[in-house]
Amino acid sequence: MSELNVRAMTLADVGATVSLYRTVAAVPGSGLARQSDEISQDYVEGFLTRATSSGLSLGAFVAGKLVGEIHATRLGPRQFDHVLTDLTVAVHPDAQGGGVGTRLFGALFEAATRLAGPVTRIELVARSGNGAALRLYERLGFRPEGRFQARVALADGRVEDDIPMARILSVHGSA
Repeated sequence: MSELNVRAMTLADVGATVSLYRTVAAVPGSGLARQSDEISQDYVEGFLTRATSSGLSLGAFVAGKLVGEIHATRLGPRQFDHVLTDLTVAVHPDAQGGGVGTRLFGALFEAATRLAGPVTRIELVARSGNGAALRLYERLGFRPEGRFQARVALADGRVEDDIPMARILSVHGSA
């Protein structure tokens, strides 16, 4: 794979992001909560707007083509300003296994500490049946914090648990 560039996403990236998410969601077991037909321009504009105003959205590009995107937002009340949540990551099927997701997470961790009112906690939720994602998240420092039983109804009729996870970047008040 040629050189990977990671940069902040903007609303100008909506079209490329819709295409990426639809492509990823079309792969069975992609881990995305939405099916391909549920990914609309409005949905992408919504999460990019929220992430760019109260969190982060970063894209990974190879030769100018979007091959991955990660975003997370703050909850809202000031007491949670140190938390990024609702994290979603999507990597194009042709780029999976090449370190794109790891690079996106590394860039997210670094950028989060530079936000005004630095972020010290990042949260995500992963399906119990998505073993590869769970292993990646644990390798990246995320730790399981419980289990939402029978929360995800899959298209094939199976039901899986959701696993909330968090990574602590640093602790307020500690040296």
